[in-house]
Amino acid sequence: MTTDGFTTCLWFDGQAEEAANFYVSLFKDSSLGRIVRYTGTGPGAEGSVLTVEFTANGQKFLALNGGPEFKFSEAISFQIDCADQAEIDHYWDKLVEGGGEHGPCGWLKDRFGVSWQVNPVRLSEMISDPDREKADRAMKAMMAMGKLDIAELEKAYAGG
Repeated sequence: MTTDGFTTCLWFDGQAEEAANFYVSLFKDSSLGRIVRYTGTGPGAEGSVLTVEFTANGQKFLALNGGPEFKFSEAISFQIDCADQAEIDHYWDKLVEGGGEHGPCGWLKDRFGVSWQVNPVRLSEMISDPDREKADRAMKAMMAMGKLDIAELEKAYAGG
């Protein structure tokens, strides 16, 4: 039985400390933790960063400089439930700074290749509505967007 929840390990190729600092700067309830460095036994260069423990938005992470063997993919993503359009706009812009890319349907990749879904909280309510016509209109509108626009989603949901 675990006593302290889960920790998500993110595998980087030399950018673990940079990534941890970026995420901590972006999200509330965030902090850096212990940094462990490679020793003379390797496999990384002695003194270089092996791992960085950090908390972002209250979630525990371990950034690992594991090398180039593994890359991030959209098969795993982090979903950010946003209260309003200002919050969506903030994360949509900030997460791609420095080389990330915007994608369809509220998805994006940050400069480290990590995938994010920047969604309004309201979206899950709309697309799970038992009135399937309303839900389908909201889903169709979402599928046509890059950054999600709450006003446009609400308009589609209402039938306008």
